[in-house]
Parts: sequence; structure tokens; C-alpha cells
Amino acid sequence: MHTEEGRLYLFVAIDRTSKLAFAQLHGKATRSVAGDFLRALITAVPYKIHTVLTDNGTHFTTPGDISSAAPLIKEAMARGEIFRAHSFELACAQNDIDHRLTKPRHPWTNGQVERMNRTLKDATVRRYYYDTHDQLRGHLGDFLAAYNFARRL
Repeated sequence: MHTEEGRLYLFVAIDRTSKLAFAQLHGKATRSVAGDFLRALITAVPYKIHTVLTDNGTHFTTPGDISSAAPLIKEAMARGEIFRAHSFELACAQNDIDHRLTKPRHPWTNGQVERMNRTLKDATVRRYYYDTHDQLRGHLGDFLAAYNFARRL
């Protein structure tokens, strides 16, 4: 998403049951930002997150992995070992969340979040011009509040 100040990266999470949407805008899409996004999501929702499904992007998993390293991280934490870990997968392990990855070259698996990305962009940057990142963040927050708490028809 773009404003006069530059580009922002959109992180989106959707509860598959209730369709609750959670989104944040960040200046960079890094591993630590992805881990912090998951931690913010955990504190924002009133229930326990059991499973997350992400694509195979480097900010969600180690490049080339076909499955999450979260179980290995949990084992190392239980044994008290010192280890290096991917930030997002560490957040999953610390919060006992099953991290699943979509299959490579299967874009239809991300359909729900891709549709939400389009909805968010249609409601914000494709309709309005923003001078600052704060204007965009404010409008995105207002839209998400209306989306999440308005009565579904």
C-alpha cells in the first residue's frame, strides 16, 4: 500500500470461523515484524489460537522448508538448549500454535486472505489518496472496526 510518504506492507490474519479480520501496516516485511504481528494477533483476539496457515514466504518460515520448525523449537525449549530460531516460528512455539504451510504453487489455498487483501485495498488506497502513513493506518483501523463489528447481512 502506498502513501505520499512511501510504501507500507500489509499483514493480514483472518479467523476462518468468525471471519474476524486483523491487519497491520509495517514499513518492512521482515521475520521479526512477522513474529511481532503474530504476538499482536494473539493479544488482540479473546480466544486461544490453535493453528495458523501461512504461505512459504521467508518472513514466515525458513526458505526451502516444507513444514514448520515450531515442533523442533518446542523440543529445544523443553530441553533447555540454546538455539537460533525464525521469529515467526518461535512465536508459534512459545504460544503452542500449530504452524502449517501452504503447498508451493497452490495460490488457491490463500484465497480467503487474498480476497481480504483486495477488499482492504478497494476500501482504502484504491479509493482515497493519503498524504501520510498515519492517515492510511487510521482509515484502515476504522474500516476494520466497521467490518468486524457491523452486523452481517
